[in-house]
Amino acid sequence: MQNKNSSIFNIAVLVAALGYFVDIYDLLAFSILRQPSLASFGLSADEIDSKGLFIINIQMIGLLIGGILWGVLGDKKGRLSVLFGSILLYSLANIANGFVQTVPQYAWCRFIGGVGLAGELGAGITLVAELLPKDKRGVGTSLVAGIGLSGAVLAFVFKQLFDWRICYFIGGGLGLLLLILRISVAESGMFNEVKNTSVQKGNFLMLFTNKERFKKYMLCILIGLPTWFVIGILVSFSNKFAANFNIKDKIDSGKSVMYAYVAISIGDILVGLLSQYLKSRKKALYIFYSLSIIAIFIFFTQLYNSTAANLYWVCAMLGFATGFWAIFVTMAAEQFGTNLRATVATTVPNMVRGSLVLTTILFTGLQTSMSYVQAGMVTGAIVMTIAIVAAIFTKETFGKDLNYVEE
Repeated sequence: MQNKNSSIFNIAVLVAALGYFVDIYDLLAFSILRQPSLASFGLSADEIDSKGLFIINIQMIGLLIGGILWGVLGDKKGRLSVLFGSILLYSLANIANGFVQTVPQYAWCRFIGGVGLAGELGAGITLVAELLPKDKRGVGTSLVAGIGLSGAVLAFVFKQLFDWRICYFIGGGLGLLLLILRISVAESGMFNEVKNTSVQKGNFLMLFTNKERFKKYMLCILIGLPTWFVIGILVSFSNKFAANFNIKDKIDSGKSVMYAYVAISIGDILVGLLSQYLKSRKKALYIFYSLSIIAIFIFFTQLYNSTAANLYWVCAMLGFATGFWAIFVTMAAEQFGTNLRATVATTVPNMVRGSLVLTTILFTGLQTSMSYVQAGMVTGAIVMTIAIVAAIFTKETFGKDLNYVEE
């Protein structure tokens, strides 16, 4: 059961936020370190782009697989088992990443790291949502995401100070240190109530054997699609877009990521507060969708012959506008019963991350019949349309009682 006196600043929120902080540091490390790390292998600029896209797709596949594994484990063995196991795996993978010498080795480390990274956010959001009273959980989960997303800033700062290999070592070391803090976190009371019952727990197939559950699950995934279109394509490859926009300044895509994630952190906290004020997750989501459309429009129409500074600020606008990560993951957690909640909350964000593979296939496929910029515009229009339609059919979850199970 929930502790009705729980504060949003309790140890579970703090540890979940710090865990997600390290998670984002490690997740975005490749996007930030892509250019210097691959350049150190002697790759050309074109190879850095092509191999970079390959490696990030491999990482996303790891996130997809890990999302299912950790989600099922979270419902079968507990939320804390995932918080311990996932951070241990991705910390060790990032330490190993500091030793790679070839692109295949790099891809394997990012794959294993992706599997580990998949468990962090979903388990943290599930635990916080179940421990906090319903009138506070929107703010609590937004704080987890808002604080956690600032890990991208630390990754960029360390990129300026250290060799790319040292940056991976630091990320792994931070994760191992966080394991000590996790010892003091209590398990979810809701999970403990169903732990020893005969109800099916963590059965991933249950999401596909019932029409209504399957519909809810797919909608939870589709509403988050714009987040990784923006980060995985527009921001991560902002240097290539800049060349097509005739921006003469040198663009550091790692800096673009940093700007975007500072703004995402702010957006994630504000969207949680906004949903509390409006008493609606969906209304807050619609407002941020509108901001996303405006930011994407500005990105594609206002940066021609511009400057690096303007590009970075537009990346920040894109980040703030897509700062609804916490809300859509919270909505996913609130849609399902205790025996499937961790499975859903863990797989949904990783399905969204993994959707980048399909989005990049669409993006690159469109380039056979149109320009690089036009392909980006069409891809963005398709992604935003899908997300808005999905949101329309998604049920409101604000204030929903979470103490129930799926039959």
